[in-house]
Order: sequence, then C-alpha cells, then structure tokens
Amino acid sequence: MSYLNGKVVLVTGGASGFGREITTRLAQGGAIPVALDVNAEGAEKLAASLAAEGHQARGFGLDVRDRRAFAEVVDRAVADLGRVDVLVNNAGIMPLAHFADHERAADAWDRCIDINLKGVLHGIYAVHDHMLRQGGGHIVNISSVYGNAGIAGTAVYGATKAAVATVSNALRVESQGRIKVTVVRPSGVVDTNLASEIIDFTAPAALTAHRAGVFQEHAQAYFGGGPPAAGLTDPEDVRYWSLTAAQVADEIVRLIDQPLGVAVTDITLRATGEDYVF
Repeated sequence: MSYLNGKVVLVTGGASGFGREITTRLAQGGAIPVALDVNAEGAEKLAASLAAEGHQARGFGLDVRDRRAFAEVVDRAVADLGRVDVLVNNAGIMPLAHFADHERAADAWDRCIDINLKGVLHGIYAVHDHMLRQGGGHIVNISSVYGNAGIAGTAVYGATKAAVATVSNALRVESQGRIKVTVVRPSGVVDTNLASEIIDFTAPAALTAHRAGVFQEHAQAYFGGGPPAAGLTDPEDVRYWSLTAAQVADEIVRLIDQPLGVAVTDITLRATGEDYVF
C-alpha cells in the first residue's frame, strides 16, 4: 500500500538537484507534487513533462526569501488542489569559504542565511495554519551533516543547517499530534548544483579531518583523475563513496510514504565509504 496516492506535496527548489528528483519520484508514486523554484520556467516545464507522462503535477515560480510570495503560492496551491499534505523545504545554497574570504564571501553568506534559514521559516509559516485546519500535515526540512559541528570553512552554511535542525525540533515539539516534522541530513552528494556556489574549494576537506589525505585520493579516483579505487562508484559495495541525488530523493520519498501517525523525525543519509567524519 502506498501512502503517496493523492498527497499534495510542495517541494522548494523543485526544478533541479534533489528537488527535481523528489518531485519526479513523488509524481511517479501517485502524489501530486508542486515544484516551487526561483527558476519559474524550469518548475513549469518539469510539471508539464510529468503531466505529459500522465501524472499530476504543478510548477510555480517562487523565491523562498519572499515571505509574502511563499504564503501566496501556498494559498494558490490549496485553492487549486484542496489541501497541502507535505512541504519539503529543500531549496538551499552552499557558499563554503573561510572567514579570511569575508570580503568576497559576505554577500553570498547573507544570501545563504536568507535562503537556507529564512526560506525554511517562510515555508513553515505558509503551510502551518493550513495543516492545522485540515487536521494534519508533514514538514520535511533538509539540513546537512555540515550542521553537525563548527568546521573551518563551513561556518555560515553549517550554521544555517544547524539552525534548520533546531527549528525543526522545536516545531516538532510544538506540533506533536498535529503536524509531523522530519529533519534530513544528507552528507556529501556530488551530482547536485550545490557545488556551483562554493567560494573556496579547499573548504570541504575540513569535514574529513584526519581522512583529508584519503579524501583527496578518493576524490581524484572518483572523478577519473587518478588510479581507480575499487568499489567507490558501486552502491552494492561497502566502499561506495558518494550518494547520488536520486538516492537521497528515494529516501526522502520513503519518509513521506508513511501513515500520518508514523514519523521518522531525524535521519542522516551517508555513503558507507565516504570520508566525512562529522
């Protein structure tokens, strides 16, 4: 039995990366996904392509930094589809940089706070009352292993992801018996557009601590720049080095495909052979 059938699921950042994969899998599973993305054309095209395959889907433009616009697009989805069962707060950017880079990084860090934290809050505000009125709902907030500790080069991004987890836990306690809340903490995933926002590409190595040297070797092998290392690209091998966006999306959809009264409240998704130690 699938609990996805007919569920109205809003996905921020729904036109690319994790969001696109989540939106697609939800539609294929019988849900009605609503892709929300600052790239309005991309969201609309994705919804149209899913509709052409016989699925129900919607796509709307949304900058999650705009609190009023978030409320309006949720109201529009509810007016169209009758309810909002799930919100996946997925939109985010990852401008990793050290404090010594503050002059060139500060604007990106401000934007990171506005999208990664304020955008999540705006989503919660927008769906909260709708979910209470309809008798339940589910909010899925995407955090990260970068939020697990203060690591050099990841301060602002990590702080936003730690804040997402804190907000989620508080919301879960406030909403017990009314709205269920899930925090998802993926580790490094190389096939998304998050890396496009990195300012200092030496920053991710700090998350690997004493495995930094091995991390560099594995990264070179994984991307074809060094001798191949057995098992790194094989998900059937315990040495598998990096999850894909599709694999993360599969797990998130599984979390949504549950009875309303069953909640996984906090989950970390890792490749077993990764070099991250936090």
